[in-house]
Amino acid sequence: MLERKTVPGNELPIPSGRRPDGDTLGQDDLVRFRKQLRQRAEALRAEIREGLIKYDEDQYQAIADRVGDFEERSVADLLTDIDLSEIDRDVAELKDVEAALTAIAEGTYGVCIDCEEPIPLERLEKLPSARRCRNCQERFEHADPRPSYRRL
Repeated sequence: MLERKTVPGNELPIPSGRRPDGDTLGQDDLVRFRKQLRQRAEALRAEIREGLIKYDEDQYQAIADRVGDFEERSVADLLTDIDLSEIDRDVAELKDVEAALTAIAEGTYGVCIDCEEPIPLERLEKLPSARRCRNCQERFEHADPRPSYRRL
């Protein structure tokens, strides 16, 4: 059973952070990561909202109306595709951030979803939303033929 402690300024209790190897992420670590993840989620939501507004303002039509030939229209198509790709990348990252916040709430944060080994603190410092240890992430990226937003 996870020990839960309430931290001032946080509406949810923070689990003890016990990892399979018996090592623990400290409460300060979990509070810090939760704060970073919430800030990133807020920033991503704003970027997604702005991207959708920009797309909805029909930027493609404005560009296409000003260009006369097919080459220039293909540039307009490319610009629209880039905008949509950026939104897709932000949505995928937001899902990872939300999964990390859920893992904190459930007491599984910092544990690889594939091998169930602890994710090194150094990796979490660089990428707080990391769901896999480095080795499992590399295997996942090589096994998944779809482009990943992290490889952009």
